[in-house]
Amino acid sequence: MTNTALITGASRGLGLALARSLAADGWGLILTARDPYALDPVADELGALSVAGNVADPAHRERLARAALDRGGLDLLVNNASGLGAVPLPPLATYPVDTLEELLRVNVLAPLALIQATLRGLRERRGAIVNVSSDAAVEAYEGWGGYGATKAALERLSHVLAVEEPDVAVWWFDPGEMRTAMLADAVGPEEAAAAPTPETVVPTLRRLIAERPPSGRVKHR
Repeated sequence: MTNTALITGASRGLGLALARSLAADGWGLILTARDPYALDPVADELGALSVAGNVADPAHRERLARAALDRGGLDLLVNNASGLGAVPLPPLATYPVDTLEELLRVNVLAPLALIQATLRGLRERRGAIVNVSSDAAVEAYEGWGGYGATKAALERLSHVLAVEEPDVAVWWFDPGEMRTAMLADAVGPEEAAAAPTPETVVPTLRRLIAERPPSGRVKHR
């Protein structure tokens, strides 16, 4: 049986790097990202199923869950899609509450809802869930309060889910700084260019998937 993974935010960054690594080992892939013009060429390259859309949209999550069901369930769900929130990064004293509300939908509620929609298949195949987090979830950095709060919430949900679902491995994964468009938006392109590429993070994720350690928080390096 071919292993199947669903990866959100798969058109660039860590999602793309992981998708390429899994495809090289024969995994079947369901890939999603907002922009079909960015996602479809990736799916064509990797022989993957492209399901473009916004993970915060319930109808889109239903399409993803249906695609997973058509594949007989999932061996791996990677909740990688994420928003940054308000930029330039504001202090909490002036953080736009409506922006934070939308960020919670994308970074917290959407991953949970997608887990709920695919959990039966993950249980049946004793699959694994990777919820991509950040050191901003556990450290207090000026300007990162909104984003960090969403990632802290995602980590708490992950921890409780790990207790409630012993047949599914759940890892909340902190990749550290990576050379991505999101980091460039947050800190500027010059500083972001000095960060490691997402490809350097993938071996840590592949070890998780292959060795299946106990559920928990995992930090790259």
